[in-house]
Amino acid sequence: MSGEGSGSDEALSAVLTAIEDLGLRYHLGGSYSSTVHGVPRQTLDADIVVDLPASLVSSLAERLRARFYVDEDRMRHAVERKTSVNAIDLTSGFKIDLFIKGDGEFDELELRRSVTAELPQPGGRRVPIKSAEDIVLRKLQWFREGAEISDRQWNDVLGILRVQGDRLDDAYLDTWAERLGVEELLAKARKASS
Repeated sequence: MSGEGSGSDEALSAVLTAIEDLGLRYHLGGSYSSTVHGVPRQTLDADIVVDLPASLVSSLAERLRARFYVDEDRMRHAVERKTSVNAIDLTSGFKIDLFIKGDGEFDELELRRSVTAELPQPGGRRVPIKSAEDIVLRKLQWFREGAEISDRQWNDVLGILRVQGDRLDDAYLDTWAERLGVEELLAKARKASS
């Protein structure tokens, strides 16, 4: 998953433990999910989507402080704005981006549609990750929002489409690509990946 080795694995595990101890819903997204569903690549961070209510911001920040640099005010701001905040491991420097779950229908749906995968570390724990369809849709959104110039996002999408092939729920992809305004990008990606 990462280029950092056991330090990054331990850091990710520590954040996941803190999230789980608070009973928060979450899943891994970003390059971790695209690697599980598509073509493996190295990354220097991890993305976690978490359903974090304002009432638990202090509790999560407190659990993370022993090992991570975290800014509780920024975390609170991220929760209010439904954006992201990071936690940086003080030992390895590994960065974990916490994306606060949005309030939209798709935000809830993709969290409910999570699938389970095993982390690559020895004795890896099983964790929820974004489904293949949802990571394709999100990466197409990010590609669009980034002026359609990110080779990394585009290549992740193509890798998932090639590896997953007929296992993808095409009807779901078509419906949500249209609703999210990325239907032409999905069509282009399908053509490029075939």
